[in-house]
Amino acid sequence: MYQRIRDLREDADLKQKDVAEYLHCSQVSYSYYEIGRRAIPVEVLIQLADFYGVTLDYLVGRSEEGGPGKP
Repeated sequence: MYQRIRDLREDADLKQKDVAEYLHCSQVSYSYYEIGRRAIPVEVLIQLADFYGVTLDYLVGRSEEGGPGKP
């Protein structure tokens, strides 16, 4: 899951700071999400899924379907 949120961010040509602003958290907090140092709250996972237009199952690695550009 952590690598997946990083990959989505990088594919969108965004910086950690950009996503942190969207989530209303610090860049450091967001970086901890990406490296797995801090658990990602469900509410934040939902925001990230909406932001990237993917399903929660895709985001957390339960499915390859529902990812970017996939039905």
